[in-house]
Amino acid sequence: MTDTPLKILYQDNDLVAVHKPEGLLVHKSNIDKYETQFLLQILRDQIGKHLYPVHRLDKPTSGVIVFGLSPASAANIQAQMESNKAKKDYLLVCRGYCPESGRIEHSLKPIDDFKSKRDKAKQTKPAQDAITEFKRLNTIELDVEVDRYPASRYSFVLAGLLTGRKHQIRRHFKHISHPIIGCPKYGKSTHNRYFANELDAPRLLLHSYKMTLEHPVTGQALNICSEPSGKFKDLLKRFDWQLP
Repeated sequence: MTDTPLKILYQDNDLVAVHKPEGLLVHKSNIDKYETQFLLQILRDQIGKHLYPVHRLDKPTSGVIVFGLSPASAANIQAQMESNKAKKDYLLVCRGYCPESGRIEHSLKPIDDFKSKRDKAKQTKPAQDAITEFKRLNTIELDVEVDRYPASRYSFVLAGLLTGRKHQIRRHFKHISHPIIGCPKYGKSTHNRYFANELDAPRLLLHSYKMTLEHPVTGQALNICSEPSGKFKDLLKRFDWQLP
C-alpha cells in the first residue's frame, strides 16, 4: 500500500481527509501486532505534517477519515461529532430486505478487542445509548439457495450515525436481523462465503461514504465524500446499484 499514495479528499492548514482503503489499520494496535503498515504513518509521511486523530475506522472498513492538523482543530471536530453537528454516513450491503427507512435505538455495552477486557467490560460497564438512522437505497433477489431459502435477498443501505459506539452499525444491523455482508463477527458465514467465492466480494461491505462538518477555524460547511472502490464498486456495478 505504501507504493500507492493515499487519496486525499480535502486538505488545508487545519485538517486533512483521505480515503482509507479496506484492510489498512489506522494506527498501530495489538489487535494485529504483526501488521507493519498504518494509515497514520503513511499519511504523515505523504503530507509531511503531524496528524491528530479525530475518529477511527476499523481495519476492514473503507472510506472517509478525517484528521486535525493541530490539537485545537482536532478537538473542535471531535466536539462537533459528540454534539451531532458533524454527521457520518455509511454505505452497506445487508442480508434480506430491510425496512425502507428506520431509526435503530438500541443501547450497546462497551466492548474491547481482547477477551479478558471484554469480560471485564461486560461486568462493570453499563450499556450506552446508540442511535443509527438508515434508508434503503435498493434491493436484489438472487435465484440461488445460500441459506435455507430457495432465493436470497439483499439490501443496499445508507446509514447515518447519531452516536459513535464501537462497531455500532454492524451491531445494530445484526440486532434488526439484517447483518452486514462480509462481517465475520456479526454477520452470517454462509452469506459471507457466497459473496466472497461466487460474487468476488471477499470484504466487509461497509464504507464510510460521507462526512459533513463545519470547518474548525472558518466555520465553513464541508461535505467530504468518497465513493466505494475496488470490490465494493464492482459489486455495485454488477447489481446496477446507484450511489445516492
